[in-house]
Amino acid sequence: MRGSRGNAIVDRGDHIVVQIPLTLKRRGGRKEIITELPPSLPRRSSRPVANSLMVAVARAHRWKELLESGRFGSGSEIAAAQGVDPSYVARLLRLTLLAPDIVEAILDGNEPDGASLARLHRLPADWDEQRRVLSGWRETHAAVTSCDILL
Repeated sequence: MRGSRGNAIVDRGDHIVVQIPLTLKRRGGRKEIITELPPSLPRRSSRPVANSLMVAVARAHRWKELLESGRFGSGSEIAAAQGVDPSYVARLLRLTLLAPDIVEAILDGNEPDGASLARLHRLPADWDEQRRVLSGWRETHAAVTSCDILL
């Protein structure tokens, strides 16, 4: 029996095989399984859940605003006020150099596969180069298209 979304349930006598199309997406250091829910199941809110990259981007832009307004004179002053290491502030401030479409994708919860704070803060400042590097990450993190579950 095949469902409308490509799901399949096969009775093999001594066991049942359930095939569900899915995608593995890397978020930070973990993998997340993404699958389409059947129409009969309740959906989660469409509001994205804040993840560590969203928080980091928001924090970076807030800190940049504090520097530009003159409330703080340096990243070291922000670090002291926030109780964090100055190198962490410097890494996060580099996130303010991300291309607008990349920032939007992160805030929408659709960041590129393999995106993590460790990788994002090392991206070049040039937006086209950022997109090129990120597209390379997508290719090296190929998605799984289905999974068989034996019941």
